[in-house]
Amino acid sequence: MPQSGPVPISVLDLSPVQVGQTSADALRESVALARATEELGYHRYWLAEHHNTPGAASSAPAILIGQIAAATSRLRVGSGGVMLPNHAPLVVAEQFGTLAALHPGRIDLGLGRAPGTDPVTAQALRRSAGPLAAGDFPRQAVELLGYFDEQQTAPDAAVRAVPAEGNRPDVWVLGSGLSSAELAGSLGLPFAYAHQFNAQLTVPALRTYRESFRPSATLDRPYALVAAFVLAAETAEEADWRAGPIRLAALRTVRSGGRQDRYPTAEEAAAYRYSAQDRQIVDGFLGQQVIGDRAVVRERVAKLIAAGADEFMAMTVSADHATRVESYRILAEEVAALGTGPLAGAQQG
Repeated sequence: MPQSGPVPISVLDLSPVQVGQTSADALRESVALARATEELGYHRYWLAEHHNTPGAASSAPAILIGQIAAATSRLRVGSGGVMLPNHAPLVVAEQFGTLAALHPGRIDLGLGRAPGTDPVTAQALRRSAGPLAAGDFPRQAVELLGYFDEQQTAPDAAVRAVPAEGNRPDVWVLGSGLSSAELAGSLGLPFAYAHQFNAQLTVPALRTYRESFRPSATLDRPYALVAAFVLAAETAEEADWRAGPIRLAALRTVRSGGRQDRYPTAEEAAAYRYSAQDRQIVDGFLGQQVIGDRAVVRERVAKLIAAGADEFMAMTVSADHATRVESYRILAEEVAALGTGPLAGAQQG
């Protein structure tokens, strides 16, 4: 099915692990989901980096990207993202240069400044004590970009990243705040905003990105992607039922200080008795996400497009693979309908 509608649509996947599943099950489902969404006309498929997280099997995005790129033929495949504080820029350049050489024109390298894990695990990854300084991420990003340059503009020209030279993927800056938006603009790179983490700053971040954008050799005008949680169903009641696991998982993650365990079943989520404070927490986390029937999905995606999204990326977690694929199918159909439906004027204005 060819992509249609007002903007491209894409997938963000963290290989969610459900209760009763193994990490191997989740990884196999990611490959199957990539194939299914490619058939539905999705544009790109990104894998998130998480560590020490029982509910997410995507701890090694570069490996999974290679598997998914090999199992598909048209999708752009990439990282959403590689958490640069955890890695030496040289290693990232070698990994993604290899991927770009094997799958030319199909690899994206999304870079994030957060560690994507707890402080103890971050220290184990970096093998160094203490947090990174505020200026380290921009310096790391510039160093990384230099390794892909055939003129070797990395800090030490004696160190060459093979096969990164001449095999540069499309590089993105990811973020959920204003500083990442400004960095992406100043470097002339595309920007991916995490609406699922900080919905309150979506509009200001997109504005900051466009105002700070400086054309570069790879991008002559700003290009912004917005990612959000999506759970689409034919009826509001079905969407509410299917969203139960992500609601309970979000609550438990907040209550535990950030630890994300395996996603509960729909039955377990339905049986949980939420207090008033619990509901306030869940609403703060998911209240502005794209969860509902077709009408709700179309309306909320249209608002994000109108806010300045050149592309929309969906992260969907549900209790089983079939309902997850169905949610992506409904989303694709509703975004396509935005081009001619009653909300077309809203998204174009």
